[in-house]
Amino acid sequence: MQKINLFGMTAEELRDELKDLPKFRSKQIAGGIYGRGARTFDEITELPKNLRESLSERYEIFSPQPVEQLDSEDGLTTKFLLALEDGAVVETVLMRHDYGNGICISSQVGCQMGCKFCASTLKGFERNLTAGEMLGEIIFINDFLKNSGQKVDTLVVMGTGEPLTNFDNLIKMFRLLHEPYTLGMSYRKITVSTCGIIPGIKKLIEENIPVTLSISLHAPTDKLRSALMPVNSAFGISEVVKAGDEYAQKTGRRVTYEYILLGGVNDSEEHARQLSKLLAGQLANVNLIPYNPVNERDFFPPTRHDVQKFFHFLNTHGINATVRKEFGSDINAACGQLRNKHL
Repeated sequence: MQKINLFGMTAEELRDELKDLPKFRSKQIAGGIYGRGARTFDEITELPKNLRESLSERYEIFSPQPVEQLDSEDGLTTKFLLALEDGAVVETVLMRHDYGNGICISSQVGCQMGCKFCASTLKGFERNLTAGEMLGEIIFINDFLKNSGQKVDTLVVMGTGEPLTNFDNLIKMFRLLHEPYTLGMSYRKITVSTCGIIPGIKKLIEENIPVTLSISLHAPTDKLRSALMPVNSAFGISEVVKAGDEYAQKTGRRVTYEYILLGGVNDSEEHARQLSKLLAGQLANVNLIPYNPVNERDFFPPTRHDVQKFFHFLNTHGINATVRKEFGSDINAACGQLRNKHL
């Protein structure tokens, strides 16, 4: 008989699954799994030995397992390839900032968005990740950091996949991550990135949890964005920005617009002028990302001069902009590269 995996269940779900046990046992099990990293019932020592043995007969505690680890030379970035229970693999990245440890997780196995510059979509889409699998990515890195007395401080769901097309699992993961028996992470330390799935943005507003919304824009006009991101044919740029503004107005949370600078494609002063006009008056900032080359894609990074010129134009025309610090270029840190190599 195949065992039922308890990892990813909330305390309430554990209570329902283990309904023959006293309610306090589900809290002990949740605390053991998430708070102390137990992966066998024998590690949850507050449970009686006979209960641990009986649970082991029907249940398991499985979370993503490491397949490969790459460390950048500067020691700031570690990229993990993690195996799921069905053998699928996903990427998770740890980034060590001055203000704490940030991680970037995947929300799907593969991606169906088809962005022309991205490695994540090269192998196509396989399936959504469950809430437990996404949480497992986070818990894995948190356990990894415990050895040095550290923890995960911030989370971005910006790895492989489009999180807002995996909405229910995403929200369940957020709520589970927020629980005191897991990591108790503040919603304000969580960022979710989308290609601009407008129905998902509207549903996120209705959830009324103060996560930061990040929208992948990457172009200032419909023509160019459609050439780079097929999703623009379904959700045009003006409607995406309108949805972003609605999110900002209703939540009070500043929206971040991600803009990958592709050398000679979208990095001119005219593009900066068009972007400034598009975002004028928005409660938003622009995160400029110099392109991280992907072997299978025919795009190139911008020059340092063009990055600074684009950045300066935005900031002198009323748009708050930052340039993302480069992390892990020596370990193929762009989403999907390690997984593609493995496959």
